[in-house]
Amino acid sequence: MKIVVTGAAGFIGSNIIRGLNARGIDNIIAVDDLTEGDKFRNLADLKIADYLDKDVFYELFAEGAFGKVEAVFHEGACSDTMESDGKYMMDNNYTLSCGLFNSCQQAGTRLIYASSAATYGGSDTFRETPEFERPLNVYGYSKLLFDQRMRRECGDNFKKFKRQVVGFRYFNVYGPREQHKGRMASVAFHQFNQFNAEGRVKLFGDYGGYTAGGQMRDFVFIDDVVAVNLWFLDHPNQSGIFNLGTGRAQPFNDVALSVVNALRATKGDSALDLIGAAQAGLIEYVPFPDALRGKYQCYTQADLTALRASGCDHAFADVQSGVTQYMATLSQTA
Repeated sequence: MKIVVTGAAGFIGSNIIRGLNARGIDNIIAVDDLTEGDKFRNLADLKIADYLDKDVFYELFAEGAFGKVEAVFHEGACSDTMESDGKYMMDNNYTLSCGLFNSCQQAGTRLIYASSAATYGGSDTFRETPEFERPLNVYGYSKLLFDQRMRRECGDNFKKFKRQVVGFRYFNVYGPREQHKGRMASVAFHQFNQFNAEGRVKLFGDYGGYTAGGQMRDFVFIDDVVAVNLWFLDHPNQSGIFNLGTGRAQPFNDVALSVVNALRATKGDSALDLIGAAQAGLIEYVPFPDALRGKYQCYTQADLTALRASGCDHAFADVQSGVTQYMATLSQTA
């Protein structure tokens, strides 16, 4: 089985390769842009058959240069929600993806691609139907436009084509191999570094009708994201656009407290409750930044109805267990 992973040196892409390797699959073509050279670290311990720069891969793939490819995991994108260059965003996230879709259809290759929960934006309902799709930034729009293109191309229930097409609307993913993402890395990753540097973690204060640290997101552990991607690889008859979150919103306070207690435990210190951690100065609340006002999702929770209807019954980790496992991994590699 030959597999292509775009965005291969990125967070989700490299973890998908790790998951494939765990199954004994290493006939993998990794595609990325290593201008940011330090991302090589995400590939260094993985087994792949070849690496190509994204500037040369797509044209070669369209020409059939790689022979029979079973599936493409398309994780390559500009995922910076603060990026304001709309042309750059649309070229990377929409136009390139459309060309890849056409190439996959011509080659008989399955396409499993990354969408985003940012497609919902200002909505308070997170169901994979157009009436709830209200992106707040050009990143969310670029992802939504490609989803809309897939709906038109693939027809009702994605049954127009025989070869699988799957889009995953990722919610707030966290876990190993995200260290290169800078400001777009997860809250848990930033708080790990904050705690080690300052002995405390930081959260936004009250905003959007939520108390300090009370804004809620659907935080999903990377291992669960990989498991669902591979479930669909195993079930080629299942196509569509699916939410990929836990289906359970939890406050940012839960993340912060899980980070604090996990790192305290490494020093033999006992667990605290939220009030105790705040009173001890281990959780600090900072004013909500003006730059994010009107562009920030205060609440997300994946509706998993469609995912469950596909037959995928994967059990997702909650924040407490996922973050605790993540902190252990970070502590070992720090």
